[in-house]
Amino acid sequence: MAIAQKISPHIPYLRRYARALTGSQKSGDAYVAAVIESLLADPSSFEQELNPKVTLYKVFTKIWHSLRINRQKSESRPFDHDIDNKLDIITPPARQAFLLLSIEDFSNAEAAAILDVNEKEFDELLTQAGREIAEQIATNVLIIEDEPIIAMDVEHIVRSLGHDVAGIARTHNEAVAIARKGGIGLVLADIQLADGSSGINAVNEILQNIELPVIFITAYPERLLTGERPEPTFLITKPFQPETVKAVISQALFFESAAHTLTRKSA
Repeated sequence: MAIAQKISPHIPYLRRYARALTGSQKSGDAYVAAVIESLLADPSSFEQELNPKVTLYKVFTKIWHSLRINRQKSESRPFDHDIDNKLDIITPPARQAFLLLSIEDFSNAEAAAILDVNEKEFDELLTQAGREIAEQIATNVLIIEDEPIIAMDVEHIVRSLGHDVAGIARTHNEAVAIARKGGIGLVLADIQLADGSSGINAVNEILQNIELPVIFITAYPERLLTGERPEPTFLITKPFQPETVKAVISQALFFESAAHTLTRKSA
């Protein structure tokens, strides 16, 4: 199959990614055009052994790093969207790592290959992105978890990103009581709690009074992924990797903040 046929289904997504990085439709599309021209001029640069989408983004990354503009801030060039403004808080390599996972939906291994780094270096970029996001949208986190060691691990992850912990709840009633004190911006919840109560029920009760993102961290994902509505947007399966939790926390807070901004502007 010709290179053009392999990459054509992925071009719209590459344009989205390029626009997010540059903050401009015109600049983003110019980068994509440069990628296409490069591949047509030198087909050998297309790594046939990789997934075509991964290869396409990898070529883009090489061209991105070969040019110096790379979305430098400019008072005379406003960004196209509020979400682009928020992305500008993340330094370029960390921003790329964040976008490849959160928007482009690559796996960690695929994103690491695109950026030409090993997976440990990629995890470090995600952690950096999380810290930089937290500097702008730091919040208080309610942890609903009945296992003390796991609760301590989650608390350490939350604090390492620059967020505060409003409290750790082991039961439904404890969770609701902490939430009623106010000031909660994110909930990290297990499903099965110490007294046999349900983290799902606790979250549902909390959400009756306040709108905020929720991340379920559970060994029982099948209890949430039933095909019925509503289902959680953010779900992490135990046992978890700390880097996964950091990335999902950053995604949840970033897109929640962006959604509120867009809602206010459309009101």
